[in-house]
Amino acid sequence: MTVDIDSKLTLKDYLDYDTELLSIGLNPSLVSVQLGFYFANPRNRFWRALDSSQLLSEPLQVNAHVHERLAAEYRLGFTDVVKRATSSGGQLRAADFKRDAPMLRAKLERYQPAWLWFHGKVAFQQLLFYAYGLRGQWYWGWNEVPQITSKVFVSPNPSSANAIFSLQDLVTYYNELAMTMRASNERQNKA
Repeated sequence: MTVDIDSKLTLKDYLDYDTELLSIGLNPSLVSVQLGFYFANPRNRFWRALDSSQLLSEPLQVNAHVHERLAAEYRLGFTDVVKRATSSGGQLRAADFKRDAPMLRAKLERYQPAWLWFHGKVAFQQLLFYAYGLRGQWYWGWNEVPQITSKVFVSPNPSSANAIFSLQDLVTYYNELAMTMRASNERQNKA
């Protein structure tokens, strides 16, 4: 059964067959939906960490059109495990994950991005449990999931509510992702 979420209450997916890296959050914030782009809350550290990392070649102008530019120039897409917007992830319920996680799994299997980038272990764990029936010990950084053909990377959630991780910690994780992707692409080009 497919349940449509009102597009005025969520953010659209930025995902296509040429997406190389797919950024996957837990769910959109109300601020993000209101402003029309992911990680839009000014307290969220995602855009600052991304600009400071090696994932991009130059800083971005962040606005409602940033995702189109990232898709075109970097093949970077965006989505969430749950599409319902809330003011905090704590407002999500099991029913949200039961509804949306299988839909995300179908999108991943359809579009097959090379790399999946989860923002927080909660997003990763909830997708694995509700879409694949998997429980387990998962790690920051690289995780191997035989049921998923894409490479999987988990970085801390950039929300300011996740203050245990500093902006520099986020940049370090983003750089690890960038370096591994670059090395993998270089190996593929030599083959």
